[in-house]
Amino acid sequence: MAAAARRAGREPDQVTLLAVTKGFGVEVAREAFALHLMDLGENRVQEAEGKIAAMGAGPRWHLIGHLQTNKAKRAVQLFDEIHSVDSSRLAEDLARRAAAEGRTLRCYVEVRTTDEATKSGVAREETHALLEHMRPLESLRVAGLMTIGPLHGGSEGARSSFRELRLLKDEAVRRGVLGADAGLSMGMSDDFEIAIEEGATVVRIGSALFGPRS
Repeated sequence: MAAAARRAGREPDQVTLLAVTKGFGVEVAREAFALHLMDLGENRVQEAEGKIAAMGAGPRWHLIGHLQTNKAKRAVQLFDEIHSVDSSRLAEDLARRAAAEGRTLRCYVEVRTTDEATKSGVAREETHALLEHMRPLESLRVAGLMTIGPLHGGSEGARSSFRELRLLKDEAVRRGVLGADAGLSMGMSDDFEIAIEEGATVVRIGSALFGPRS
């Protein structure tokens, strides 16, 4: 991570390592936290619930998987950040539930930067409209944009996807629908160095840290 940041003329501390503990037991999450990995990521509300209860206070928990509106209430109660907001309906539901909990929820808008129909995320051309819609939602703080790189296309496909997200973010900042400090949640075990070179502020890494999932 540090080498990739320096190649891009960035400081290593500009990038947060989000350790993805999905698919691993609570003992792995405990070990990660003991090694000062403060930010832990989960894909599903149900799987995360037991881990978060077992771990207690300490880690910052991030939901990185697709979130259905019927899980929004519990997600707001469990997670510090949600990386997968992809519709105005979900944003409104999260905002309402965060307000009821008396908190402000950090979130990222997930953007589909590839043409893979199976991926979640708002379409590229609808990103700014969704950000505009979210601006008045006082109990949400939009921390930036998130994407998942392509399954195919190799390093150039990944670079193209991440570059597109960075350009979308830059345009959103110019339009005033994102703050100047907005970040980019992008890059996983196979492509995090490319993501950092293209401006990632959060990389979501699981198997490169913990090995293959069973």
